[in-house]
Amino acid sequence: MRVDLAVTLSFMMNANRFIQLKGGFNMPDHDAIYQQEADKYHLMISKQKPLLSTIEELVGLEGLDILDLGAGSGRFTVELASKAKSIVALDHSEAMLKIAANRLQEEGYTHWRTVVADHRSLPLEDHSVDFIIAGWTVCYLTNADVPDALDNLRLIIAEMKRVLRPNGMILIFETMGTGEEQPNPPEFLKTYYAALVQDYGFHHKWIRTDYTFDNIQQAEQITRFFFGESTAKRVVERNWTHLPECAGMWWLTL
Repeated sequence: MRVDLAVTLSFMMNANRFIQLKGGFNMPDHDAIYQQEADKYHLMISKQKPLLSTIEELVGLEGLDILDLGAGSGRFTVELASKAKSIVALDHSEAMLKIAANRLQEEGYTHWRTVVADHRSLPLEDHSVDFIIAGWTVCYLTNADVPDALDNLRLIIAEMKRVLRPNGMILIFETMGTGEEQPNPPEFLKTYYAALVQDYGFHHKWIRTDYTFDNIQQAEQITRFFFGESTAKRVVERNWTHLPECAGMWWLTL
């Protein structure tokens, strides 16, 4: 699979700005993780409960053509494939998509494809999908430290609407705070979140997406790997094998 260098560099730059704003260079480099440590990332997200039933509270999935935007290692793709007529897993990391593809193959699914692409330029035909899900991904192009963040959001929403069929739905998940029992969104994401509601008419609510680790050693290692030293220190101090986390859900039906 050919990866467009300009697309990759764009995501690397935006991801690095996102990391720096979260806590400086002591924070893990998420883009490097997505490109080089996809297996370890997948282990981390496997410690969260499935969200299929939560999604189905908003939309009936049976027989839909689905786009999983920022699909990563297939967190949503594999679950949704059990319901979908077809599913496209799109991400900027080929390494992550390889894990998703292997998981789909292991489950015996054949009605899927993976695509390396930029969220602002989707390589799909107009009105070709019924449902778009984007989990913890749009933020890398729309957080407050990214130049033209709101322009990026406008382009992403426009592309989503272009490929979506009438009466289709967009569903976006983003963080509302790791290590938090009540929503406490990062300051640098608040303008983006507000724009989804005020400028684009999304409905929203929050849910818990806690991690349940096998033991404290695993909890410390994995949280340090992705969330950094500060979170890992809290995990050890509080003996957290169950790490609380809040997530926001924003959805829009055309």
